[in-house]
Amino acid sequence: MTDSGPWLVVGLGNPGPGYAGNRHNVGAMVVDELARRSGSSLRTHKARAHAAQVRLGTGAGGVPGPAAVVAVPSCYMNESGGPVSALLRFFSVPHERLVVVHDELDIDAGTVRLKRGGGEGGHNGLRSISSSIGTKDYHRVRVGIGRPPGRMDAADFVLRDFSSTEKKELPFLLDDAADAVEALVGLGLLDAQQQVHAPR
Repeated sequence: MTDSGPWLVVGLGNPGPGYAGNRHNVGAMVVDELARRSGSSLRTHKARAHAAQVRLGTGAGGVPGPAAVVAVPSCYMNESGGPVSALLRFFSVPHERLVVVHDELDIDAGTVRLKRGGGEGGHNGLRSISSSIGTKDYHRVRVGIGRPPGRMDAADFVLRDFSSTEKKELPFLLDDAADAVEALVGLGLLDAQQQVHAPR
């Protein structure tokens, strides 16, 4: 892919220690992993977010991968659109180079899927972003958390911490999702989908 400016990778979650381990915060956890890989840490940004400028992955011959801003809004999930819109403007990133990492109920737990555009599936963070930036045409890294057990309400399910069994698998899931982000910005959507969606 030609390098025409940075990407913006946003991980969705709710702020504060009480939410930190929730399933709903897995997008923010992935961005923390991306920052860690690049040796950076997220710093407070005036766009109501924590952000870092990084290089994602490595290109051919071991050169640093594409430039990106990785960020987590510092507001509640359903207000994510304001910070995302402000970050796009501040860093002059077009919406075609926006990647939103979020939890996905409709995908099996432990599975990562990539897409561009489409509906929000009832996800308040995505709905807020689409409304604020005026389009649904941006990339999503969908991190599967599975459906709630029995008759548990979906809202209760996403706002609970991962189970003890899931916590053992969580580092692998965060690793896979971070790999998927790096593939997306480094290879483009179609090649990244072939790599990430391939059966194991």
